[in-house]
Amino acid sequence: MVTRTRVVVVSNKCQCRHCGDIIESKHRHDFVSCKCGAIFTDGGKSYIRRGAKDPSDIIDLSETYEEEYEADW
Repeated sequence: MVTRTRVVVVSNKCQCRHCGDIIESKHRHDFVSCKCGAIFTDGGKSYIRRGAKDPSDIIDLSETYEEEYEADW
C-alpha cells in the first residue's frame, strides 16, 4: 500500500472585489457567478474551479484540508 495525500473541500466560496458578492458552489456542477458577472466558481465540494477576467478580482474564502489515504496502486 502507498500513502497519498488529497485535498478535501469543506466549502467552495469566494468574494468579488467589484460588487462584494460572496458566492458559494454547493454541488459538483453548481456554476455560480456574482451579480456583476466579474467572477465565478464551480465544483461544490468535489473540486474548486474559479474564473475571472482579472484573477485579482477573486477573494478566496474556501475552506480545505489535506488528508492522507492508502492507495492500492
